[in-house]
Amino acid sequence: MKSPSDNLDSRKLALQGLLGEPLLPTSWRSRPRSFVALMALYESNYRRLGALVGELRSIDGLHQSSVQGDVALELCVTERSPYTTMLQLTYVFSDDGSVPNAPDMEVRVYHDARLAEAHSWADTHEHPLLCRWRQHAGLDLDQRWACNMMLNKWLECCLGRGHGFRQLRASP
Repeated sequence: MKSPSDNLDSRKLALQGLLGEPLLPTSWRSRPRSFVALMALYESNYRRLGALVGELRSIDGLHQSSVQGDVALELCVTERSPYTTMLQLTYVFSDDGSVPNAPDMEVRVYHDARLAEAHSWADTHEHPLLCRWRQHAGLDLDQRWACNMMLNKWLECCLGRGHGFRQLRASP
């Protein structure tokens, strides 16, 4: 049986492999804002989400990840079909709902294509940087880039802080 420190070490190794993403055929950084690069960004999102969640096809229900020194991260499966899964991912700032959860992002996972697309995120934000980022993204492709860049960086941050849903069971 693995100790918690073994799990953290394996997550760190997985994260190191993800940050360089050497297995991606096209880097989304090479031609930003192109359709091909957007698809590569979706693939990067899928890999990072897989490192956070584990087996994306089988996760179900509501899960929460808590690590020392960070806000609780919540994942809820809201829709499932044979080829896609819709997830809601958010930080939980208060148990009583007095502080809104953010960024409250919906992610559609395309299992066969191995892609994860940030489908939508909260319409209003308290954080000034998120407000400016959302206002900047006016066109459809720009909106997809902004939303998916946010997801990509956020997943990187969550993995770096040690979040994960691999060992958790669905809440009743």
